[in-house]
Amino acid sequence: MDIATTLGLARSLVIYHNPLRLIPLRRFYAGLLPHGALAFDVGAHVGSRARVLRAAGARVVAVEPQAAFAAFLRRTLPRDITLIEAALGPREMTAEMAVSALHPTVSTLQADFAETAGTAPGFGHVRWDRRQQVQVTTLDRLIATHGRPDYIKIDVEGFELDVLSGLSQPVPLISVEYLPPLPDNTLRVIDRLAQLGPYRFNPVAGESGRFLWPDWRDGATTADWLRSLPPTTRSGDLYARLT
Repeated sequence: MDIATTLGLARSLVIYHNPLRLIPLRRFYAGLLPHGALAFDVGAHVGSRARVLRAAGARVVAVEPQAAFAAFLRRTLPRDITLIEAALGPREMTAEMAVSALHPTVSTLQADFAETAGTAPGFGHVRWDRRQQVQVTTLDRLIATHGRPDYIKIDVEGFELDVLSGLSQPVPLISVEYLPPLPDNTLRVIDRLAQLGPYRFNPVAGESGRFLWPDWRDGATTADWLRSLPPTTRSGDLYARLT
């Protein structure tokens, strides 16, 4: 592992692997999911969500394609978390990932994400300076192997729609990262979820572990909210619950 990759891993650990900041998320998931629920963590990164979900009582399948992070997860994840060293997409294939060595959390398989995000607020300092060939499988294949999950968390930097294109059945609960400077990615996800089933939505800002709304709202209302966000608003997760 070279110096830039080591620094990127260390940076991610400092930001995302702080046990104190994970306490609210553990409480959040414990109240949201039934004990023993099956959860897929797609884009596991340093495994913070996978560990939180496990601590909340879930059975976890963690999916991570970046070589440095998959190696870290192999060494450090609890043995009852299943690790899949691959990406997810619309079909099984090999694909090229654009990697930011110093900011690996924004590495992506989306072909134009680096170009589009590079001009958006908050991304000006990021450089996608590496390429990695990764194996891609699908959510349908994961479900065939591990069972239908109660929850899928997807954080894949603009590749969310492609991941959901590999899913042919509704799942009770799904979350995707939303990026206020790039709302079109999430708007397309809302449309895709509407094709899968009757979903309603509620956002969580950052890693707060609290829903922003007291109720779950339809796709049109959620889309209007996304369009209204100033580009400098911090990112978060948009939860979709099957009704």
